[in-house]
Formats: sequence, C-alpha cells, structure tokens
Amino acid sequence: MLTTESFLLNPSWAAGRPAEPRETGDIRDFHSNLPDYAVTPLVSLPTVAEGLGLAAVLVKDESLRLGLPAFKMLGASWAVHRALQSSDRERPRLVTATDGNHGRAVARMAKLTGLPATIVVPQGVSERAIEAIRTEGAEVRVLDLPYDDAVRAAAALADADADALLVQDTSWPGYEDVPQWIVDGYATLFDEAADQAAELGTGVDLIVVPAGVGSLAHAAVTFGRSHPDCRVVSVEPDVADCVRASLAAGTLTTVPTGQTSMAGLNCGTPSYLAWPDLEKGLAGAVVVDEDAATQAVAELGRLGVDAGPCGAASLAALRILAAEPARSCLGLGADSSVLLLSTEGSQASG
Repeated sequence: MLTTESFLLNPSWAAGRPAEPRETGDIRDFHSNLPDYAVTPLVSLPTVAEGLGLAAVLVKDESLRLGLPAFKMLGASWAVHRALQSSDRERPRLVTATDGNHGRAVARMAKLTGLPATIVVPQGVSERAIEAIRTEGAEVRVLDLPYDDAVRAAAALADADADALLVQDTSWPGYEDVPQWIVDGYATLFDEAADQAAELGTGVDLIVVPAGVGSLAHAAVTFGRSHPDCRVVSVEPDVADCVRASLAAGTLTTVPTGQTSMAGLNCGTPSYLAWPDLEKGLAGAVVVDEDAATQAVAELGRLGVDAGPCGAASLAALRILAAEPARSCLGLGADSSVLLLSTEGSQASG
C-alpha cells in the first residue's frame, strides 16, 4: 500500500479491466424534460494544465444545475421519480437528512410534484442553508446531532409514518433501491462531460470526485468502468476521511468528523451500497485541508469558475495527484486529460 500524508493508492485497485456496458439514455431524457434543464459548462483550464505538466484540465461546473447551485438535483429528481413509480402511496411525504444541497434538491422535487417534505438537518449546517431549504416549502427539523445520527433520525421518522417516503443518499442493509436511483441519476453529469470533452478533442484519463458518503464517487466509478483507461480518485476533508480510511482498512469504516467549510463532504461513514464498487473502482483517495480548499476556491474564481469549498476540493486534490508519488502511481503525464468535478457554486448550501 502506497500512502503519504495526503494520498492513498487503493491497494484493491487494479488497472486494465475490460470496459463494462452502461445504458443511461432514459435517465438523460428524463432530466432534459425537467424545468430549467441545461447542459452545465465544461471549462478548460489550460494554464493549470501547463503548470502541472498535463495535456488538459477540465472542470465540470455544477454551480447551476436544474435551477439549484449544486449537482444534487440530478440524483434526487431521478430517485423521487422512480420511487413514486414504485410506491402505492397516493400522496407520500418525502423525508431525508441532509447537510445542505441534497435536502434542498428533495424539497425542490417535492414542490415540483406537489408533495409535502420534511428535511432533517444535523449540527453545523449554516442558517443560510437551512433557510434555502425552507424557501422550497419544506418543513425543516434541525437536530443537535452529527450527520450520521441525523440520517438515523430521518429513517426513524419515515418508519413511523405510513405515508412517508425516505429519499436518502446513503444506504444500509435493506435500504438500497432509492440510494441506487440517486447514483443512477448522476449519470447525466458524466455523459454530458464525456460528450463535451470529445467536442474539445480529448478523452478523460482521470476523474477527481469530491466524496461525502460516496454516492457521486459511486457514479464516477460506474462511468469509469465503461472507459477502461479512466481512473477515479476521491477527495475528502482531512477531518472526515471515511472513504480513505475504508480503503486503507479494506472494509467499511466509520471515522469521527470535525468542523469544515466542505460541509457537504463532512460524513463519517461511506454508503453501504457504494462501498463494494468504491473498494474495487477507486484508484486512490486524497484528503485536503481548509487552507487548500480556500485557495482552490479563489483560484477557480480567478479562472471564471464559481465554486464552493466542496467543488474546489477537486482542484486542491489535483495539485497533490500531479506531484510524486501519486503522479507515477496513476500514470499521469504530459498527454493526460483530467476531469475535475466542481459540485457546487459559492451560493450552495454545503
């Protein structure tokens, strides 16, 4: 196992696996018919690529996705759509726990479908984020609990209400369908990016994906499996490195969490559903600190990309990955093209 203070090469990862088929056209068609749908920008950063000795650095800018300042609406909308198709409830109440963006996306889908929603919020979430969820018309319950405990509270709330429908973006044994639909919904982001990169005359050799519970990373790994030369590396705050800790241990691992501006990544346990694919499909994991994320926000802003700390973490991670020893481990060179996922704008909820 190769590990440094910031980078871990996944000991379970192996390059050169054959490509696996992936059918996602129906998901993209669904999203294209939602209000405010537009393909989000793919921004080329030639000065960054040159400085890091890479062929291309491309940023998928999710600062405005389906009318909201983060990518989460892709997963929430598809999951609610599929869950309503599968439910026999006439008018369910949507329930979820959130540290910001996911809860607002579920609340927006409730508003679009004319359904009530209850959003459980853990400690540490800003008043701005809470108010943004309330503006969607949802009931918000703020609990003095960490994120993982808030998820358990939301699940208990849903279990106690026969009309409730839990729309959670993490999973556990017996609760896997909705989290899988959320992962599936993120496919649109990657399909768009692949098309846009091809229009620029390049492919994608490495994806750097911010990871909280790992749902977006799960979607990135699924996309990467359909492109055999594409590597995927996760990035987390150094105070909430549950994916890196799990890869190092070779088993699903819970870590304590701390305070971070990267609120959407402040999760202590990877998704049960995501973990088997993350263990095999992630090439590695990086952690970044507050200073690195803050500097990356400022740098992306100067380059014309509106990014919050969670989204900018991908650029902070790339600076670690483009240097040794990670560079050689990942096979990065002057002909490599890197996709950074900037998952939120500066006005996002966290």
